[in-house]
Amino acid sequence: MGRNRFICHTELPYHITARCINRDWFSVEPENVWRVMTTHLHFIHLAFGIRIHAFVLMSNHFHLIASAPNGNLSEAMRFFMSESGRDLRTFSERINVTYGSRFHRSLLSNQLYYQHAYKYLYRNPVMAGLCERVEDYRYSTLRSLLGLEKMEVPVCDDTHWETWGSRFATLEWLNTDPGHEDWEKIQKGLRRSVFKISPYKSRPSHLEVDAL
Repeated sequence: MGRNRFICHTELPYHITARCINRDWFSVEPENVWRVMTTHLHFIHLAFGIRIHAFVLMSNHFHLIASAPNGNLSEAMRFFMSESGRDLRTFSERINVTYGSRFHRSLLSNQLYYQHAYKYLYRNPVMAGLCERVEDYRYSTLRSLLGLEKMEVPVCDDTHWETWGSRFATLEWLNTDPGHEDWEKIQKGLRRSVFKISPYKSRPSHLEVDAL
């Protein structure tokens, strides 16, 4: 049986992720992987009209929050995966494919779910033990939003960073450990094609009300 035809939502964002084949590390220096990824993210923004909300590159996968006002997310991501994979194979002299499978997307159907995914994305390096604070991780669009790096990915306007007060509050929130149980709930929710938090003992989770 074939896959159900995907109909892209044009107003809501998606959390998107893809892993390197066999969960191996990208066999390229991180700086080069970052350069390849940011180059092609910039291109799909210009050529496909993809709005990029946040991006983090990990050692063997990436996390992206993006929306597609033109309803062409699948086409844009197929291009991104194909071209970034080809460039990474050139860098690494890898002869087989770069990614282990298609990308996975999860629709974020409201602002609270977006907040959950946003924190999950930017805290990934912290939870992986790669840094102590979210702003310390180099391969993240967060650093450019804070003015710590050149804006290599055209991240769309983000109210989290509009004022000094909102910047401080957002960093404090992102750097607050949500706890293992809540982290796992968000992780499981993002595995669904439409983000959803499972109830606990038939009761709605507090994450249906409170941000992670």
